[in-house]
Amino acid sequence: MTKAAAETTTTKEEPKKKGSIKRKLFMILGVILLIALAAGSYAVFGSYSQGYRAGTVMKLSKKGLVFKTLEGQLNMGGAAGSEGSDIASSVWEFSVARGNEQVVSAIEDAVDSGSRVKLYYSEKFYQFDWRGDSKYFVYKVEKVGTGD
Repeated sequence: MTKAAAETTTTKEEPKKKGSIKRKLFMILGVILLIALAAGSYAVFGSYSQGYRAGTVMKLSKKGLVFKTLEGQLNMGGAAGSEGSDIASSVWEFSVARGNEQVVSAIEDAVDSGSRVKLYYSEKFYQFDWRGDSKYFVYKVEKVGTGD
């Protein structure tokens, strides 16, 4: 056996480590990407809390230049003054998700009739501009009385 033949057989026997390192790096990056995607999805679509607030809807408007969102205000009342008017009324701001036409029509009916409503909401972790101006999204409306 010649020297050149011996050298070629030794180089062929060396294990290839480049492919396995590259594969491990892609696996680690893939796992990190999946974890980040899952955490981001939970932050956008997950709820922090749920509840309801009652009062009279003062306003419902469509806002935004690029992303149109439905924003509203609910007057929850406050301490009554000497003449029966509210001294310190509490106003709560909320958003309605796009495509929730049933909630929009129920709110519009309550505004038209001046009746008190109970708004059921879910609070999101973060407020994103393309979803709405608040973290509170109303998903159900229930009338609780009639307006005076």
